[in-house]
Amino acid sequence: MQSRELVKLYYRIGEVSEIVGVQPHVLRYWETEFRSIRPQKSSKGQRVYSRRDVEKLLRVKDLLRNQGFTIAGARKRLSDAPDAAALAPPSAVVAVALEEAPETPVDHGPADQTSDHSAKDMRRALLGLRQDLMRMLDEISATPRERNSQ
Repeated sequence: MQSRELVKLYYRIGEVSEIVGVQPHVLRYWETEFRSIRPQKSSKGQRVYSRRDVEKLLRVKDLLRNQGFTIAGARKRLSDAPDAAALAPPSAVVAVALEEAPETPVDHGPADQTSDHSAKDMRRALLGLRQDLMRMLDEISATPRERNSQ
């Protein structure tokens, strides 16, 4: 299964379709139902989705397919969310947080030694959590036949 980390700034509809795991026509339908999902159009008229659009689409899919919300219920749930972090599924939030985290902590002098150590521990814990979440997402998205063969 493809990694769910979003590394590009913009995606075409085919790429988004693969990331989210639905057909392009479903994405176009969701655009009509959810006002917060409005991809830009290129000069050729192709849809160009931002990372935020992809994260919202992942959240919409989670609400509709995994949590059993109706379109109206998912729309209400998304409109009630206070910020972008609440719109994204946990794996996307962790992936974005890890992309923004520095590889090594910045040294601010002797007074900051304990926070450097705790930052490394936090990063290690987040990486472990990310691996667990990705494994669980893979298991959830497996077809019934794949689940039975495991």
